[in-house]
Amino acid sequence: MLKCRWPIAAWVTLSLVAVPARADAPLRFGQFDVRSAFFIAKSENRNQVHYAVRLDSTCMPYGERPVFPYWRELERGPDKISLLTALEEPAYGIARQDVVSRGGTGVVRLALRALPSRPLVIETTRRDGGCEAVASLRIAGVTAQLRRVFVQLQWPFGVDHVVLSGVADGGRAVTERLQQ
Repeated sequence: MLKCRWPIAAWVTLSLVAVPARADAPLRFGQFDVRSAFFIAKSENRNQVHYAVRLDSTCMPYGERPVFPYWRELERGPDKISLLTALEEPAYGIARQDVVSRGGTGVVRLALRALPSRPLVIETTRRDGGCEAVASLRIAGVTAQLRRVFVQLQWPFGVDHVVLSGVADGGRAVTERLQQ
């Protein structure tokens, strides 16, 4: 079992409590925004935290903090979304993000609050007339495109493990199980 010394333990408190019923958030996506660069799922239910990227018309990150998390409340319905509450920020929020650009590619470097030692990079580009965002980080010792993070909870309070899943060069699937 992961002990509370690890920042990932912040997921424990929130993950074992059902997402409270709330009014639909005043969350709107812009025409060029990417609604999900990656997401976090957990063993408790089907709800997911997705990480969206606000982009301008050239597919470059818009603003100083373009990446933001929000809930896809799949337990309530396929189109139900809401912003995180202040109580959920320690588990699913973003610790830091920096925006840089390289040529025609926008780059956001960020760290999640629960995994500050695993920095991510999200690159944004224009593709097929639309914007695309690809998240990457080190998984099992190689740089890979992050697809999902899965948190396996342990009853009554605890995180048993976290699985990072992605795709490395050549299309090879990679996973890494994080356990303390």
